Amino acid sequence: MSRLRFVDLFAGLGGFHVALAKLGGQCVFASEWQKDLQRLYVKNFGLEPLGDLRNVNPRSIPDHEVLCAGFPCQPFSKAGEQLGFECTRQGDLFFRVAEIIKEKRPRYFILENVPNLLQHDGGATFDRIKRILVKLGYEVDARRLSPHQFGIPQIRDRAYIVGSRVGLNDFAWPEPTNMPTSINSVLERNPTDAKQLSPQVESCLNVWDDFLSRSPSFVELPSFPIWSMEFGADYPYADCTPFAVLREKGTRGLTKYRGSHGASLRHLKPEDRWAALPSYARRDELEFPKWKQDFIRQNREFYKSNRKWIDPWVPKVLPFPSSLQKFEWNIKGGERDIWRYVIQFRASGVRVKRPTTAPSLIAMTDTQVPIIGWEKRYMTPSECAGLQSLGDLQLPESRTRAFAALGNAVNARVVGGIASNLIAYFDEALPRMMQPHSRQFMHP
Repeated sequence: MSRLRFVDLFAGLGGFHVALAKLGGQCVFASEWQKDLQRLYVKNFGLEPLGDLRNVNPRSIPDHEVLCAGFPCQPFSKAGEQLGFECTRQGDLFFRVAEIIKEKRPRYFILENVPNLLQHDGGATFDRIKRILVKLGYEVDARRLSPHQFGIPQIRDRAYIVGSRVGLNDFAWPEPTNMPTSINSVLERNPTDAKQLSPQVESCLNVWDDFLSRSPSFVELPSFPIWSMEFGADYPYADCTPFAVLREKGTRGLTKYRGSHGASLRHLKPEDRWAALPSYARRDELEFPKWKQDFIRQNREFYKSNRKWIDPWVPKVLPFPSSLQKFEWNIKGGERDIWRYVIQFRASGVRVKRPTTAPSLIAMTDTQVPIIGWEKRYMTPSECAGLQSLGDLQLPESRTRAFAALGNAVNARVVGGIASNLIAYFDEALPRMMQPHSRQFMHP
């Protein structure tokens, strides 16, 4: 029986390796530029990855049947500057992958990236990627998939691109099972390494819990992000912007307005007026994008209808940084008790979700790790590894490095489901688990 050989590019923690090894594959080459992850890869898989792929001669890479690459996503992510291929540091790494494909001619490839890759630059970026791969002799297809579609308690949309030199007529994307999910399936009982909430974090969450408890039951809480700095603000945002006022009249033109949380700009020193506006309103924009106008308008309308109970609450939120003064309540119709849910601090605000799933893991700092509200603690690195279907892999000893690596990892079970279908006809003698449309990886 032929043994499937694969390469693991931009390997990170080795999610592709976990998936392909379960299918009987043998990793013959890996690359990873971060030294600590290189050392960890050796411990977990017994193979030492080479460093920066730019310094690797494609001809030196061993022959293989499957190329796997989660090439850097930052150039295409909505969270970044979206410079795409123009990103001088990482945007060109897809072309390095294409060079290896051209030189080594693997039978299949599986690429992973952020879902925005498919829409980046109006779709032009993916069109270019697809043209390059098709020109190299591959039939190509792409799809967005998320672990929660396969019984894994994490909503994490990713773009997967598959290619085959022998066509994709016999390939089918794994069908979502849409099984009910619960974050409890990955939680440990009384983990000794769980980080507890800091006094500031607990205080902030208590303030937002107070906001929930003050809201009358007949008031429908917004599904849009709550920007508390708009409560009482009246600076221009629709026909004009603060920057447009500043450019035409200087800071004196702002004196007739109220800034964050209704603070009057009239009595402030000229140099303090601009800073008293919300950070998102201080952009050098003559016109706000529609989504920003909508959020500002919705928040002001919500405040106007509910100021009777909001006004006494506002002073409680003022001591916190602006990112903690924003709130996303993704619990429509649920009990208004913040401690019953899963919480995450993001740059966009305090996000609250039902315990059916965890927030999407990102290359996070310690403060962005999901919080288990009913236990008043952060998730542990090993629990987050469970969300990525990585099993009992050794993780970086530093919590910060562990969470950053987990946020960049591919989900091994989702990749496994794709791979088992893609390579099903690699060798007719392969075991039954390699048959098409295998559900092996799609069950917890």
